[in-house]
Amino acid sequence: MKNTLSLKKLVLAPVLALLAACGGGGGGSTTPTTPTTPTTPTLVSLAVTPATATLAIGATQQMVATGTYSDGKSAAVATGVTWTVKGPALSVVAGSGLVTAKEVGTDTVTATVGTVTGSVNVTVKGQWAAAVAGGKHNVVRHQDGNLYAWGANLQGQLGDNTTIGRSKPALVAGANTTWKQIAAGEFHTLALRADGSLWAWGFNQNGQLGDGTSVDKLVPTKIGTGKWLYVAAGKAHSLGIDDKGALWAWGRNFNGQLGDGTVLPRLAPVKIGTDTWTAVAAGDIHSLGRRSDGSLMAWGGNTTGQLGNGSASATAVTAPVKIGTQSWASVSAGGGHSAAIRTDGTLWTWGDNAAGQLGLSTTTNSSVPVQVLLAGTANNWSVVSAGLKHTVAIRTDGTLWAWGANGNGQVGNNTLVDQTAPVQIGTSNGWTSASAGTAHSMGMLLDNTLWTWGLNADGQLGNGQNTDQPVPVLVVQ
Repeated sequence: MKNTLSLKKLVLAPVLALLAACGGGGGGSTTPTTPTTPTTPTLVSLAVTPATATLAIGATQQMVATGTYSDGKSAAVATGVTWTVKGPALSVVAGSGLVTAKEVGTDTVTATVGTVTGSVNVTVKGQWAAAVAGGKHNVVRHQDGNLYAWGANLQGQLGDNTTIGRSKPALVAGANTTWKQIAAGEFHTLALRADGSLWAWGFNQNGQLGDGTSVDKLVPTKIGTGKWLYVAAGKAHSLGIDDKGALWAWGRNFNGQLGDGTVLPRLAPVKIGTDTWTAVAAGDIHSLGRRSDGSLMAWGGNTTGQLGNGSASATAVTAPVKIGTQSWASVSAGGGHSAAIRTDGTLWTWGDNAAGQLGLSTTTNSSVPVQVLLAGTANNWSVVSAGLKHTVAIRTDGTLWAWGANGNGQVGNNTLVDQTAPVQIGTSNGWTSASAGTAHSMGMLLDNTLWTWGLNADGQLGNGQNTDQPVPVLVVQ
């Protein structure tokens, strides 16, 4: 009996010790489990941003790929992404997603991680916002607000602090992104900034810059302290409308083109009368203006009837005279002819017509405004610009038309034959602006592309060459 009890004690002792170590009885024992490794979320989709982007040619855009994962979370994907583009409008850095706009069009940008992809479309437009043609040079406002110029530059009219001609766009000195309006004369340039200040550069022999001197300026030079709404540049004189609507003029005045009642040149702006004005245009030796009541006024040289007052005379008209009783929307003064659009959308021309620049199917001068007619609708003109001996215009349907002297292809219809009536240039209906120089032309399309044609001896077409072009060619910075 004693031995039996001893054996029980030996068996129970370790069991009791085990129970004590487990904290006592009553709950039973637990079975330990092996820890599991968390599942790594997998990439489900990619989104590329910005989702909609429009770039000007030459501009860049950093694209970003954002991944959505199997756990529902999203995060930018910084590594392991390959970037590609579909067409020629864009180029892309494969490892970073930085795209560069190369040519006008729409292209697709794609981000790829393994077998997962994401894409967006990017639209590429032209670089330009506004353009004007001078005698043999051009000045253009870029989408970023800066001014660029090219062509002849012997008098510093490009404003790049040199007298070197340019056949490609060159940045106007003193880079500034607040320019709002530009005007180009034969050898000088005027421009307004957003604050209303007036700046001028180029040829200044007759005081056409308005700084009180006759010294040429190679860079934009501020003129006075006033605020301006609009400026126009002619062969050697300038016109401006201030923020009160008053008309001012300066520069050459041998033919009374300043309208101040004299034939004396002015080295600084002089106020003309007391009327209020909304638009002005400066030609070779004459000027046109639209008063706030819509009436058309003209003054200056009138040897070919370019004033439209019913006569053609060598006698200077030294103060503005009213032309007719109609209401006008816009005016343009060329070498020896004039063009204007009435508020009813009809187009009228007068003055020199030796090369057919009046668009009347004749070469006979007219000393009064005569309507330019086309088959069908004749009251849908929106833009007109008179050059030395040719004219360009746009109708409200966006089509471009030109006529007159064409010896250098400045009409743009792929011939060198003068055109006495308007001919359509190309088939596009997206033209928004047009400007005529001495023997070349410029136009802009809805996609902000700029096109030039005609004389190119001084690089005024901006395509890097010096060969005349009888059809529009694209200008790229």
